[in-house]
Amino acid sequence: MTENGRDVPVEPGEPRDGEKAPRPAPQVSSTGRVMPADFSIALSEGRGATLPDGDYSRRKQSLRGFEDHYTDIVDYIVRITHRIWEDQDIGYIYDTYAPGCRVFDDSGPRHGIEEMVAGTIQAIAAFPNMRHYADEVIWAGDDEQGFVTSHRALNIGDHTGHWRWGPPTHRRLNTWVIANCVIGDNEIYEEWVLYNTAAKLQQLGLDVAACAREFGNSGALRPYTEREQTEVERLQGGRKPVAVAEPDASGPFDVEEWVRALFHNTYNRRDLSTVDRFYARNVRWYGATNRQGYGRAQVRAMARALLATFPDLGVHVDEVYWMGNPDEGYRVSVRWGGAGTHKGYSLYGAPTGRQVHIWGMSQLYVRNGEIVEEWALFNEFDVMAQLLRDEPAALL
Repeated sequence: MTENGRDVPVEPGEPRDGEKAPRPAPQVSSTGRVMPADFSIALSEGRGATLPDGDYSRRKQSLRGFEDHYTDIVDYIVRITHRIWEDQDIGYIYDTYAPGCRVFDDSGPRHGIEEMVAGTIQAIAAFPNMRHYADEVIWAGDDEQGFVTSHRALNIGDHTGHWRWGPPTHRRLNTWVIANCVIGDNEIYEEWVLYNTAAKLQQLGLDVAACAREFGNSGALRPYTEREQTEVERLQGGRKPVAVAEPDASGPFDVEEWVRALFHNTYNRRDLSTVDRFYARNVRWYGATNRQGYGRAQVRAMARALLATFPDLGVHVDEVYWMGNPDEGYRVSVRWGGAGTHKGYSLYGAPTGRQVHIWGMSQLYVRNGEIVEEWALFNEFDVMAQLLRDEPAALL
């Protein structure tokens, strides 16, 4: 290249005049899934749109097996949500969900498409003017191995119809959700979704604990022993939890290794100082039941509250995928599961001695090796139902 009229040597890998900088190489997870190396297919952070703007006339990535009018996987997940929920084309579920799809939410697992159609109709009947604003879609994969997406949306609408918890309150709902989907050939065949149920009940003026107790007593709650959950290594007897080595910041940044070290050392090793090494000082944090905080102390406080409530809590990271690169940063989706016994007082009152299944999803924004923003939900309403249900009658 030239500078001030003189030839200047070009370092290896540096673009010459008129050339574009080389794109970073995509990373691959432990499962073999390919991660997008940049944000060329992405929503702008915090954009809050019901539909993305843009040119729908051409494909931006290969989508073999998908309907022709979708340009990329982000466009697909945002627009099918809009069509089903806002246009109220509920039957479109038959075209975009597999007949035997499995859905896990904060009220338990559901199997099969008819349950999903029925649940969607009931939800729309209770909140017929609900708007769903897409705030984030983190994705990975391709049309050969299948796609995964983590879709965060803001839901705003009025409660004007009857639902499970009683008559219309005519109150405004303003809360957010995360839905993680596994997709292939235009169909979602597995979904993990947290609707922030406790936040919804709270905003509508309902007694969250009373609703959780009623749900726990209704028979709809799946017993702990029948739940699909990952074996939590920390709870296997006879071993002390060993710290996982944290990746060297001076070397290549391994996103998956870094995330697994964060969760293991914080929750299984009980090392809350991990927060100081992984989170930025001014991190913004958004949590279940519309909690929010600023700074590392708030992140530690939530982790400490969970550990104090469930002193034997153990967690396992079930899935990690991400998009990005060292220069632009990363957007990371994490799904985790765990188990613990209610022996502490921090979150849910006097200890019941009951064991609970707990699971959650987080979206992490990472820059320069630190988390600068986190959106995290867990199945809080389900946990409360597991704890607050009345004791069953003794067996004769």
